[in-house]
Amino acid sequence: MFKKTLTKPDGRTLWLYGRQDFEHAAAVSPSNEPVVANPHMRFHPLRQEWVLYASHRQNRTFMPPPEYNPLAPTRDPENPTELPEGSYDIAVFQNRFPSMALESHNPPALEGTLTEAANGTCEVVVFTQDANTLLSSLTEDHIDLLLQVWADRTTELGKLDNIQYVLPFENKGVEVGVTLHHPHGQIYAYPFIPPIQQKALEASRLYLQEHGQNLGEALVQTELKEKGRLVHEGKHSVSFIPPFARYPYETWIMPKTAAPYLSSLSTEARQDFARTLKDTLYRLDHLFSRPMPYLMTIHQAPTDGQDHPEWPLHIEIYPALRAENRLKFLAGTELGAGIFANDTLPEQTAEKLREVQVNA
Repeated sequence: MFKKTLTKPDGRTLWLYGRQDFEHAAAVSPSNEPVVANPHMRFHPLRQEWVLYASHRQNRTFMPPPEYNPLAPTRDPENPTELPEGSYDIAVFQNRFPSMALESHNPPALEGTLTEAANGTCEVVVFTQDANTLLSSLTEDHIDLLLQVWADRTTELGKLDNIQYVLPFENKGVEVGVTLHHPHGQIYAYPFIPPIQQKALEASRLYLQEHGQNLGEALVQTELKEKGRLVHEGKHSVSFIPPFARYPYETWIMPKTAAPYLSSLSTEARQDFARTLKDTLYRLDHLFSRPMPYLMTIHQAPTDGQDHPEWPLHIEIYPALRAENRLKFLAGTELGAGIFANDTLPEQTAEKLREVQVNA
């Protein structure tokens, strides 16, 4: 992996990555004005969790015209985008409209409500310079580079004293609110461990204490034995629809040998993980008449300075609502009670994904 760090005219940082050494033009930005963001958090007393407030995001780029793609390399110096011209493969930059900012300060004082500065950070990951492709259509070595990029940014962000958890994710499709169609994702680095990850941490720790085994390895062994929910099996990794899936076609990708971080995988295991990820995304994108909208989250251990032998590294993919294919609408029980109702069986949906002919 080749990496170069640049500073944009507005002061934000840009990281360029390539599978081979590359040339690039000077860093650019849609505006030379420094980004001024001061988001804060408010604590929800009944849910016992933080809520982020970032009103400046109301001005973020929304469905720009086709002739202006802020995630494409700059072609016209008079109308700069976020990225320079060059032969790099993947780019990461600090978000112009962040939900969290390391420099956040002076949160509002509210009667009866705990507030704090949202001292995290948000980054945008541009998967490729090609605006007309999908993550599933990229080559295996390109996806392997993306895994290395996620690992690199997790490691660097995790070194910051206040960052407790780093979450790379991809929103794909207008069904999940995507406003830019160029293949990209984001990385949120939180000053706390989010509720979902905190519960997973506690459950994984308890399982290791009671069974002497990593919960992720136990799940993989069960799926390899049962076979019916497997989507793809590689040498070092698998993808499967978990028996407790909350969404139709919800798919997990896990290494066969547990690891806390992407950076913990050997080169061979990481390359196989990339192969399994590509295979899984390809099946989802070719199951119906058009590509699957989804939210994909990469679950690594917290970056709290502790060892986490209990943590099961994995990727979770949640297909989004789509009426014509009878996918998931979040309604009263999901939003009101947090209890999901799934109208499909994992064994049936896994079989349908296995039936997809993979020609990638």
